[in-house]
Amino acid sequence: MARGIGRRLLGTCRRDWSREIYVQGQETASQSGLWRGVAVGGARGFAMVITEIFKSIQGEGTRAGLPCIFVRLTGCNLRCTWCDTAYAFHGGTKHSIEEVLEKVHALAGDRERRIPLVEITGGEPLLQAETPALAEKLIAAGYSVMIETSGERFVGELPRGVIKIVDVKCPDSGELDTFDMANLEALGADDEIKFVISTRRDYDFARDFVIKHRLSERVHEVIFSPVFADPGGAWPGLTARGLAEWILNDGLPVRLGLQLHKFIWDPAMKGV
Repeated sequence: MARGIGRRLLGTCRRDWSREIYVQGQETASQSGLWRGVAVGGARGFAMVITEIFKSIQGEGTRAGLPCIFVRLTGCNLRCTWCDTAYAFHGGTKHSIEEVLEKVHALAGDRERRIPLVEITGGEPLLQAETPALAEKLIAAGYSVMIETSGERFVGELPRGVIKIVDVKCPDSGELDTFDMANLEALGADDEIKFVISTRRDYDFARDFVIKHRLSERVHEVIFSPVFADPGGAWPGLTARGLAEWILNDGLPVRLGLQLHKFIWDPAMKGV
């Protein structure tokens, strides 16, 4: 309880307002039967709301380059300034967990050609109450399961075996101080922490956070990822070279992470 109250007291009036509107939208959708799987007021529903399920090359993290099945859930309560998946904020289609599993199985294939890696992402996947159950069933079916989350939700209730990819939001994301510090104790040797960095100010924050909390000793990998410039010009990017030079100058025990899929396909392309 104290953790949740403390987190709600942090941040700006703008963010509190946007979350209030977001929750109201969830409640409206829930009443209409369109969003029954979202955790509103702790309620557990009957279905999940999915933006897309697709097969691609994993673009980020320590498994970059590997074939992967992605399950992108609908809805997010944060509004990062550089968000490249805003299309997942709204809409989506209802699916039961069993229907999601069937789609994953169909994309993954079988026998020696089977793709064993699945990522549950968003949006923010931990907003939907059925996410842990979906992850548990995927693990039981023999998949390696990753969940990528903003870090604003507590990850300690996810089933054993889930690989947690957890963001810590930097100042120029517009969502500073949303990270649930209890997540540091919930992360383990198979998990990853990611900082998306758009400016020198972001880098300085991330560097200091890594050092203060000894992150390289807590998790499998700490990843610094430069913001990729918006194809439509809505925000600038940070060069990978610039970020690499800062990391090298400080001798940080972190990995430079690039969004590989944006070099393979058009950066604005969905479903990759």
